[in-house]
Amino acid sequence: MIQYLTTHPWKIIEEGFKRKHHRSSESIFSIGNGRFGQRANFEEDYSGPTLQGSYVAGVYYPDKTRVGWWKNGYPEYFAKVLNSVNWIGIRIKVEGEDVDFAKCITSNFRRELNMREGYLVRTFDLEMPSGKIIRAEAKRFCSMADDETAAIRYAITPLNFTGTIRFQPYLDGDVKNHDSNYEEKFWEHVHSASSPASGVVVCRTRKTEFDVAAAMRIQVELNGKEIIPTYHHSHADFFAENNIEREVHQGETMVLYKYVGLVSSLNYSREELANAAQKAAERAIKSGFDSMLKMQAESWSKIWDLADIVIEGDDEAQQAIRFNIFHMNQTYTGEDARLNIGPKGFTGEKYGGSTYWDTEAYCLPFYMSTKDQKVARQLLVYRYNQLDKAIENAQKLGFKNGAALYPMVTMNGEECHNEWEITFEEIHRNGAIAYGIFNYIRYTGDEKYLSEFGWDVLLGIARFWSQRVHWSKARQQYVMHGVTGPNEYENNVNNNWYTSYFAKWCLQYTIEAMELLKSQYPDAYGAKVARYAFDETTEVKRWKDIIDNMYLGQLEGTEIRIQHDGFMDKELAPASALSESERPINQHWSWDRILRSCYIKQADVLQGLYFFEDHFSKEVIRENFDFYEPMTVHESSLSPCVHSILAALLGQEDKAYEMYMRTSRLDLDDYNHEAHEGLHITSMAGTWMSIVQGFGGMRVNNGQLTFNPILPKQWKAYSFNVLFNGKVVKVAVNKDGVQISE
Repeated sequence: MIQYLTTHPWKIIEEGFKRKHHRSSESIFSIGNGRFGQRANFEEDYSGPTLQGSYVAGVYYPDKTRVGWWKNGYPEYFAKVLNSVNWIGIRIKVEGEDVDFAKCITSNFRRELNMREGYLVRTFDLEMPSGKIIRAEAKRFCSMADDETAAIRYAITPLNFTGTIRFQPYLDGDVKNHDSNYEEKFWEHVHSASSPASGVVVCRTRKTEFDVAAAMRIQVELNGKEIIPTYHHSHADFFAENNIEREVHQGETMVLYKYVGLVSSLNYSREELANAAQKAAERAIKSGFDSMLKMQAESWSKIWDLADIVIEGDDEAQQAIRFNIFHMNQTYTGEDARLNIGPKGFTGEKYGGSTYWDTEAYCLPFYMSTKDQKVARQLLVYRYNQLDKAIENAQKLGFKNGAALYPMVTMNGEECHNEWEITFEEIHRNGAIAYGIFNYIRYTGDEKYLSEFGWDVLLGIARFWSQRVHWSKARQQYVMHGVTGPNEYENNVNNNWYTSYFAKWCLQYTIEAMELLKSQYPDAYGAKVARYAFDETTEVKRWKDIIDNMYLGQLEGTEIRIQHDGFMDKELAPASALSESERPINQHWSWDRILRSCYIKQADVLQGLYFFEDHFSKEVIRENFDFYEPMTVHESSLSPCVHSILAALLGQEDKAYEMYMRTSRLDLDDYNHEAHEGLHITSMAGTWMSIVQGFGGMRVNNGQLTFNPILPKQWKAYSFNVLFNGKVVKVAVNKDGVQISE
């Protein structure tokens, strides 16, 4: 755990420049608007360690998977989230000296992410090598009101001299990814141009041929009044800039405004792209910085009105939940059905891809409860639109008859994860997608979704499970070999309980959905039977046989579900026995040692008990929780929230609070020493679940919301809202009781 940030209920604050944590801060202070986003890189030059990152939603590069061998069905590429045009850049010279934090003396540094109003601001004093001292303030945001625009206000005041200040705002598309192979660059130059106070750059990705255009407009003020300086402008391949130089007296303040338009070929033709970016920048400059900032605050106010969770008496917990809600909302807004929730959002490039099973398992409940119903529906339609690709993915692995295997990682429906134990074996993702359909309909009552899209997906998934299991003569049951469950610290195991239980449930739910279609939407059902050549008699007979005869391991004489064959043969020991010097084990142990150990990366059996809580008694859940949780190292971001929810259900309030703080401050306190690579966006939805489903005890039973809240002893009170059946339900919990109102 690394703690260097100041606690504040509405802000993330770094007091004093923490050089060794700078890349982590670049992740934590990232900003975005659902359409594009930006790490908290400095506008001015910085020659110290940094991870430059500007990301445009839906734009990726299919980097050829580099392995020493090849297997049938292996993904052809790893989809990289691309570092795109650097639109924040402003080189600065003070009397000819470069402003560079790595080469100057910094004092009074403060970096602040204002989550209530949605902007990033940085203030500091900087002493140049010559001894000249400037005071500066840089404020920027990605507009939520106009998601093609962003704005920067950069102010400089000479403190002990009178001299020239030069601003050099620029756009630079000559960028590379930190994770590129052999320093390879993924962009080609298309167009660049400059004119006084403006510039534009258009770049194109290789192979996928996405175009991205960035345009800028510039204004300058001196002591609060706009001036019209002489602009020296130039451009080259990938690059456009302006130079503004002015003598500034000691104590005077010179301000540069940089208004940016950023668009992609997802929304415009190539022919109109540059013009669209310039129009967006023009809209921004006409609106003005203060007006844009006001609209930004208003946009965030509307988000917070519904999504905010208020915690009294625990500022660390309060700051943390708002941090998670903030990043969820600036990562995905639901405005575009082609987009999804990437594991790093706009905060880093690790993992690649834009869609994991995390969306259905963790993110969907957050969006169902805090957004209009169409947003959650859109996330499910996204999977329907990729059903053909899921069928192709299964065909590559030898499956037939319309069996669908959804990808573990994807940009367009194709599998693009480059680790074999994930690509071939972590097939439980199919279960999460089916569960997402079930969970959405349970929450919204939108059964029509099944007739339009949902049953098609369920059928493909059911066909996959039907072919993936096989009959064991020895057991006289169906078994499933060669899988990896949610616990990725065990690969290529047989009869993973979570995966097998999910397969059984998926088959049962597909049958139930079929019966609903037959009774309520017979025409739609008939059309689907014909479209997918569905042989109801034969296929359903096999499904029912699997349901009745699926092997699910259970420790004799107990209620403990065996995680997988052979787990009980391991040397079982609690994670508390590990030395802190060996944690996290994924950064200290060999993979061989991890695989042979009993230690669990994230909830596996317990993940299943969380999903299917109503299938098991509380005593069964408790016995499994008490057995598996002590061996869990929580080195997956997806783990603590599940344990927090189950601990709250079981009345283990101290454990529930411990796990809540771990999930909510996972990145803020960098529990797993990974924040420098980007934040864990999808697990942030799990943080929301920890409060609403965990402490709040929210469940859906027979189409009705129920609550069974507890109040952690560290809190005086807490409250949250959920949107249900078109109405806002308000829940407030304090020591005197619970209030629920609409």
